[in-house]
This record gives sequence, structure tokens and C-alpha cells, in this order.
Amino acid sequence: MQKQFSLLPKIAALSVMAACAAPAMAQTAGSNIVNLGWFHLMPQDSSETLRKNDGPGAGPIPGSGATITNADTLGFAFTHFFTDNFALTTDLGIPPTFKLNGTGTLAGVGEIGKAKQWSPAVVAKWYFGDGNSKFRPFVGAGVSYVWYDSIELSNGFQQTISSKYSGGAVATAKSSAKLSSSWAPVFNIGATYNFDKNWSVALSVSYLPLKTNADITTELPAAAGGTTHSSTSLTINPIVSFLSVGYKF
Repeated sequence: MQKQFSLLPKIAALSVMAACAAPAMAQTAGSNIVNLGWFHLMPQDSSETLRKNDGPGAGPIPGSGATITNADTLGFAFTHFFTDNFALTTDLGIPPTFKLNGTGTLAGVGEIGKAKQWSPAVVAKWYFGDGNSKFRPFVGAGVSYVWYDSIELSNGFQQTISSKYSGGAVATAKSSAKLSSSWAPVFNIGATYNFDKNWSVALSVSYLPLKTNADITTELPAAAGGTTHSSTSLTINPIVSFLSVGYKF
């Protein structure tokens, strides 16, 4: 009897080890995983000189430029594993608001304007390791379609270009802007850690080579040249990090 009791701790230890060694079956062919988390967008931006396209004084505004602020938003991703290693992810997020600040001769304006960016993406990923691995690095590539809404120009910027375009005669002309939509490639790298067969945490970093054209319409009085148009191009090239919690079903 005493010998039998002495075996119990060994049996219990072996049972724990066996449980830890049991396949997690976390990411295998046919798995669907939903992730919810935080997107952080960091533009690696530059801009071309603002140009007045028509009317008196048409031409570039010397030294004018702009820079784009970072942004944060809530993100959602759905991943389907076609094999133990190959998966397709759809990324969505609440549209973040980017703010545009003047630089160079527009630095004194401060905030030029702001806009919300929509950029859903589909990314094909290759996961290393096997479907039962707890830690799984991955690489991916895909495509995103980017467009903008809720575009607003600040009062300070509108007053500045009103004065510039009218030779100081008008300071309150209304201006509005449009930003072009475009497709952008997505390059992705990251890793997932599986706590068990259902729950995981993931961190990924993506890079999107992205450029948009801005067209501005300014409604000047006829005596000051009438409606005039100006334009510039913004290179955004954001680095996007996504920290999230995932659930497999």
C-alpha cells in the first residue's frame, strides 16, 4: 500500500506533462479566427508643393508643405486557414482621423485640415511551424483599397489661401478639398501566440506604399478671380501595427 501511494505523485506529474504535450489544435486547416485589437498608424510622409492651377498668380506656392499625424483606431480581423500554414486575412477598422499640419511657408497655419481614412485589406499569410505550435511567426502580402471622407479644411488654412489667391483682397473665401482613392499593396510580418485551442494574442506590422492627390476648390468673388483650383500630392506610406486578441471557432 505504501508503495502504491508513493507512485501517485509520479503518475500525477506524468499526467501534467502529457496534458502540456497534447496538441493544441489552435491553427489548422479549416480554422476560423476572429481578432479584435488596436491599430496604430504611423505615416512616413512627404508632400509636394501646393500649386494654384488657374487664375491670377497661378503656379506653385513657394516653400509650402504638409505633414500627417499618427492615428489610432479599433481594428477587426477575420482569418481562415486553408491549410495548416496558408491563411487569408481580412482586416477592417473604425476609420481613423488623420490631421494634416502645415510646414514650410504654411507652418504658421498649424492644422490645415483632417480626414477619415478607410482602408480595408485582404492579406495572404504563410504561418511557420505546424498547426499545433503555440508560437507561430508569419509573413504576408496583400492589397488594400483606400478612400477618404469627412474631409475638412481648417478656418486658418482657408483664410490663408483666400488672402494669397486674392492678393490680400479677400480673407474669408470658402474652400473645400477632395482626396483621391487608390489601391495599395500591403506587406505584412508578425507572430501569434496560442494560449490554448481557442484563445491567442497576435502582433503584426504592415507597410503600405500609398500616395493620394489633393484637389482644393476656392470660391473667390468674380472681382478677385472667381473660383480657383489648387492641388498637391501627399505620400503617406504608413507603417501599421496591430496588437490583438484572437478567438478560434
